Amino acid sequence: MSAPQQTPSDPTPGEGVDPVAAEIAAGYAFTGPALEFGSVVHGGKPHPGAQVRVPLSMMNRHGLIAGATGTGKTKTLQLLAEQLSAQGVPVVLADVKGDLTGLAQPGAGSDRLTQRAADTADTWTPTGFPVEFLALGGLGTGVPVRSTITDFGPVLLSKVMDLNATQESSLGLVFHYADSAGLPLLDLKDLRAVITWLISPEGKADLQGLGGLSKATAGVILRNLIALDDLGGDVFFGEPEWQTTDLIRTAPDGRGVISSVELTEVQDRPALFSTFLMWLLADLFEELPEVGDVDKPKLVFFFDEAHLLFTGASKAFLESVTQTVRLIRSKGVGVFFVTQNPTDVPTPVLGQLGNRVQHALRVFTPDDATALKKTVKTYPTSTAYDVAETLTSLGTGEAVITVLSERGAPTPVAWTMVRAPRSFMGQIDPAVQQQAVASSPLHAKYATAVDRESAYEQLAARLAPAPAPPAPAPAPAPRPAPRPDSWREPDLGRAAPPPGRRERTPEPAPDLMSRVLGSSAFRSFTRSAASALGREITRGVFGTRRRR
Repeated sequence: MSAPQQTPSDPTPGEGVDPVAAEIAAGYAFTGPALEFGSVVHGGKPHPGAQVRVPLSMMNRHGLIAGATGTGKTKTLQLLAEQLSAQGVPVVLADVKGDLTGLAQPGAGSDRLTQRAADTADTWTPTGFPVEFLALGGLGTGVPVRSTITDFGPVLLSKVMDLNATQESSLGLVFHYADSAGLPLLDLKDLRAVITWLISPEGKADLQGLGGLSKATAGVILRNLIALDDLGGDVFFGEPEWQTTDLIRTAPDGRGVISSVELTEVQDRPALFSTFLMWLLADLFEELPEVGDVDKPKLVFFFDEAHLLFTGASKAFLESVTQTVRLIRSKGVGVFFVTQNPTDVPTPVLGQLGNRVQHALRVFTPDDATALKKTVKTYPTSTAYDVAETLTSLGTGEAVITVLSERGAPTPVAWTMVRAPRSFMGQIDPAVQQQAVASSPLHAKYATAVDRESAYEQLAARLAPAPAPPAPAPAPAPRPAPRPDSWREPDLGRAAPPPGRRERTPEPAPDLMSRVLGSSAFRSFTRSAASALGREITRGVFGTRRRR
């Protein structure tokens, strides 16, 4: 289905509404495809003839959905995901509590929902949408999402392990060595093996001229890797690795596939799942081509519990996030951060978010009052509302909205009654979800973990004792000398050796091969080949590997 469009039977903006609501709605009367938020609220009541919308072409200009717990953020996210899917736009969203599984199932009507539809001029119809259920590392019902250590990179891994600047720099050196030496880092045991090798007597020389790796710093990193393993990193890192193209798909009916990343099993590990979500976004940034301005985005990414990403983040990490958000727009990807308070998002990132949906803010402490003042300053000046008072007076399912118009200018501030989602607002039956995952074409591709030879096995082979040299081949038995008076038929298939020269017995092939493999020339060649392979690995903004 497509997003609801205005028809002659719909209320015309300005018809039967008060002049202020009509003036606000005029700022949202776009000509191209748009997503519907709901109706303008003014004078204490909604005006169905005054609609608030966001142009589809502006959904890659990023956005913010904020508000206190229980004010309707998740339902707004659900509403936007539905309409994007209906317009053929794939969606990626994080489902921290499991509330968004209902996207796959038609909603259930009620008197309250019928009244909401009338207040927002919505011809509500229960509708389910194409959903792909994913789970980080397979911890949950969904299709497993994994990354190799090499692709994840040192910057994001340092964020997960909460390393300081010195430790992060040392970890970057370890990655540089592994890349240059052609040592694949697929899982945590590979990284542990490389670090252990570099501080061993045999491996120390490999870092000569690169600054070296102190045992103390290596010990801190190794201990953090053990803690990460205990948190579930042993299943998050490995193969088969997730491919970006599997997030950008449409269903057979043309609707965009909604990839819902299930986080209920890891919601107590916020640093882990928030950084993994950032890896998905960074992977999209590195892999997708530039497309410039588009009529509709190629994909929209909803980053829930966004404050977890920024808590304790280093300056370099925040700069990388800001750069990614700023530049990924030109690749046709929109990013919406979902959090409780706009101040949870750093100012450089907040400045990139052109579309704002602010649900109610609660002011219980002096810090809350300060956050409210800062939030008000991020909105255009309004003559229709006292924005500070409105933000604390909003009811559930209401929001203060301003978006970018089709020409990129901010729209008037609109107190909005938000439409109800058309899919089920809650968790679906786990058995239904499991059946959907089992029937997914991605299940066969990613369900079974693979552990191929990598750095761990290669370094273990270096430390293994050298094989004993092969036993010499037995000397051939001497031929009896022919009797002078005997006659022998000449051998016509082989020339006789010259007089006085003994015929040479051919050297066995296995012994020849062992000599070649053990030669210094062959070892030099393999080292050069491995280094050339390692130099093919280039890294992007977050130190993630560029596969193209």
